[in-house]
Amino acid sequence: MNTGRRPKTRLGSLLAALAITGASLLLGLPAHADEPSAGASPAPKEAPKVDLILDVSGSMNTADIQGKSRISVAQNSLNEVIDALPAETEFGIRTLGATYPGNDKNIGCQDTKQLFPVGKTNKVEAKTAVATLRPTGWTPMGLALRGAAQDLGKGDATRRIVLITDGEDTCTPPDPCDVARELASQGIHLVVDTLGLAHDDKTRQQLLCIANATGGTYTDVRTPQQLTDKVKQLVDRSNDTYTVTPSKTAGTDKCESAPVLTPGVYSDREKFSEHRVYKVPVKSGQELRASVSVGLDRAVARDYGVLLQATSAAGQELVRGTDAGSARADVISTGLRWSTNDSKGYVTASPTASAKDKPDTTVCLVVSNSLAPQSGVQADPGMPLELTVDLASASPAPEGAAMGLGRGWILLLTLTLAGLVLGLLAGWIARWRIAVWREN
Repeated sequence: MNTGRRPKTRLGSLLAALAITGASLLLGLPAHADEPSAGASPAPKEAPKVDLILDVSGSMNTADIQGKSRISVAQNSLNEVIDALPAETEFGIRTLGATYPGNDKNIGCQDTKQLFPVGKTNKVEAKTAVATLRPTGWTPMGLALRGAAQDLGKGDATRRIVLITDGEDTCTPPDPCDVARELASQGIHLVVDTLGLAHDDKTRQQLLCIANATGGTYTDVRTPQQLTDKVKQLVDRSNDTYTVTPSKTAGTDKCESAPVLTPGVYSDREKFSEHRVYKVPVKSGQELRASVSVGLDRAVARDYGVLLQATSAAGQELVRGTDAGSARADVISTGLRWSTNDSKGYVTASPTASAKDKPDTTVCLVVSNSLAPQSGVQADPGMPLELTVDLASASPAPEGAAMGLGRGWILLLTLTLAGLVLGLLAGWIARWRIAVWREN
């Protein structure tokens, strides 16, 4: 990452970018949150929700996992997962290809249903429902994803879909990868994790695309224990949710018409090689800290980058942060920081009475990318974008020796004296070595 407080000073922004981006991506927390008022009770935590989609298409009869059929391995694993479910987790099961045994594709490609509703789990009933499944029909993966999203409903907490399948969708349209992007673009904070029981490249690429579109994971399952452990891990991970859901916003191509943002976390979509602009009012004595993360939810061309700029309303660049990559990754992030101290005519972090009367500075945050899709990859919808904004008290600009040395004649004089001393020292050492050589 190459960031800077100003184009010539990088260390401050690097620290800000790491702090802000780390808080946003790893903890899922906004960089700024209001303290609860005295006496106010905290809002109840929403129960984690998981909906598991199980492929029960005809190919699940294949016995190639340590001599066992794919469906029997999946059923045994689900029994263990259900027994280990945390009491607070709301869990459900949806099937695809489980009920229609015929050859009419139009009917078979509508075959997805809710086997066990999302809610507090009666473990005996859930395991009994799983035990009755027999591989039957087609693989309408896209419709199953839409159905699972409806099963989970809406809410502030992260909801998780876990898809277990042994093959690619046989019922396109809708393409399941497009459905995953569609769900992600709705800003409903839904994560899809995929687990593949077959190992062909086409299936792997489709499941990777579904997972990447929503920030989920893909696992190539090779053993029964691996399947059980991974599903348990994903169920447990559903407890890790945002305490505040990112607010949806829509950046524009000009600062004049850009939305005004206050401290918080925001989600948006940005097309390939597009600019998205947002406005943040910064008071005198405040420091703006911002970070952006762009999710790479589809295959992109090599050598890409993301740029976050803070500019004045007139378009003059104040500071920038950049990050670049050359290989496939899930996300690319950068950050910056800027305060009114960095602009001439404004005051330090301890404002005087007259400084408090200064009007807010409108800072335009510009998010740009140099991403390009690989051949055959759809450009719409845009890439998922998450922007974190915070305003804090500005730190006083460092003065003292380091700053004094960087000014005009002082710096020149210091360098001249240092060069003279080093030259004399080098000459003395050379003469001493020659004298020693002559004596020997």
